[in-house]
Amino acid sequence: MGSIIDRILPMLLTLPGILIAISIHEYGHALAAYKMGDNTAQAQGRLTLNPIKHLDPIGFLCLLIFRFGWAKPVPVNPRNFSNPRRDDMIVSLAGVGMNLITSIIFIFIMKFAIQTGFLNGIGYTGEILFNMLYFTAYINIGLMVFNLIPIPPLDGHHVVQDIVGFKAVKFYHEYAQYIRIALIILLFTGFLGRFIVPVIRGIFGFLYNIIM
Repeated sequence: MGSIIDRILPMLLTLPGILIAISIHEYGHALAAYKMGDNTAQAQGRLTLNPIKHLDPIGFLCLLIFRFGWAKPVPVNPRNFSNPRRDDMIVSLAGVGMNLITSIIFIFIMKFAIQTGFLNGIGYTGEILFNMLYFTAYINIGLMVFNLIPIPPLDGHHVVQDIVGFKAVKFYHEYAQYIRIALIILLFTGFLGRFIVPVIRGIFGFLYNIIM
């Protein structure tokens, strides 16, 4: 019984962080696209912080288990942009930028709680709240790092396409389905985590040390 609780509890503690990270990430894409002149996401109800609108079943499962994954991509029509390649890059980076800002905010709250002893006086509840703050900051960094990988359907592949141009677009178009399958295999075997987790921990540690 104890082992089951030990497995379920961390997932419950990470759930708020996952929902926040997904919502912030996709809202960032939708808001940036809207500011760049494309209202496609807004028209489809994606310019919102409601996580239900942004959940991708497989990506959510990966976030729940591996602490990194993806959400349902925000629809974007580059033809509505005044400068398609530049504006598409801005939209692609807006999501990870929002995750970075969110992680900084939650690390700040964590350190404030530590330095003031704010959560010490409420016992086990304080410990739970602190863990939720930690996981929210960590998962936002994880979502940021993971989405910068240049593999479809992640944001990094849009950035590469916008920089390299037609050759990258052609490559991704031809091999996208195989790359996605490889990505899922690497995730579920834990192989990808060996490379990503140290990066996430490094960024978390760096931000934790420089904030306050």
